[in-house]
Amino acid sequence: MKLGYALGGVGITRDNLKFARQAGVTHVVLHLTDYAYKRDELPDRYRGAAGFTGAPKLWDYEYISGVKKMVNDEGLVLEALENFNPYFWHDVLLDGPRKHEQMETLKQIIRAVGKLGIPTFGYNFSLAGVWGLTSVPEARGGALTAAFLNPEQKPIPNGMVWNMVYDPDAPVGDIGTVSQEQIWQRAEYFLSEILPVAEEAGVVMAAHPDDPPMTTIRGTARLVHQPRLYQRLFDLVPSANSKAELCVGTLAEMTETDLYEWVETYANAGKVAYVHLRNVRGRVPNFVEVFVDEGDTDILRILRILHRAGYDGLITPDHAPAMNCPAPGHAAMAFQLGYLKALMKVVMSE
Repeated sequence: MKLGYALGGVGITRDNLKFARQAGVTHVVLHLTDYAYKRDELPDRYRGAAGFTGAPKLWDYEYISGVKKMVNDEGLVLEALENFNPYFWHDVLLDGPRKHEQMETLKQIIRAVGKLGIPTFGYNFSLAGVWGLTSVPEARGGALTAAFLNPEQKPIPNGMVWNMVYDPDAPVGDIGTVSQEQIWQRAEYFLSEILPVAEEAGVVMAAHPDDPPMTTIRGTARLVHQPRLYQRLFDLVPSANSKAELCVGTLAEMTETDLYEWVETYANAGKVAYVHLRNVRGRVPNFVEVFVDEGDTDILRILRILHRAGYDGLITPDHAPAMNCPAPGHAAMAFQLGYLKALMKVVMSE
């Protein structure tokens, strides 16, 4: 197993890559989107949005090659890219008029990723995205952390998807409701188009489960909101290049979870592309993200299950409570990385 680290947007810097390397990381996952871009400049009807997509440069071979070189120059391996910018695929998600055009853009991105030898692309087929989290001092020692506390759910306004605004000038109104049947039909179209390209390019498409894993969020159905639904997704368009971005924290938030059994099932099936490891307390509709060693999940047991199944891929923390010090995020991640590195060493020596 390999220790990984995720960086995104303006956080993709040489200093942060050096930090990762110094903490014992060997492989990184990058989110190229700046999720907080111009968040404070959005119209009031988009209050609470993560940010504005803008009109980003296409993630073509030249652009991704430059990012990969920076990672390699710091002694690290670029294991995966995560999450298409919503600007590139909002109509694929919304079944809008530009979905075929946007699918061609997604295919270009996957071909570039494959040409550069990056083995995995993570995605989350979701309309609401990660939504409804608030910051509370509920981790150990009163550390500020993310929580989902069954918030009021207002409809998603026009011009917004995946909790980001792609068109701030869209007509006033909302996107309406989206049923389970509709979201699965849209996912089938996406996978039927992207997986043949991914197979040809040698890229694994890794699906992240819905976080928070509610059946619906803001009137829109969720795709993988229970662990058994990963199998439905794999069966939708069968492919060896269709796997799970196995987020253990999200699985632990689900109401039907026998967490350890499902991790074992997908690991034994060879369907785990890479793993997000964090800990939580509680399940939807009320849960709190906590330090990796204090929640409801036995992280050592998870690592042992993965190791017994022959999994030798990436283990990366995704979130962590902020610690009280001049560098809250770096301190929290240093603790998380050190804890995981030690447990991985124990497991792999058994």
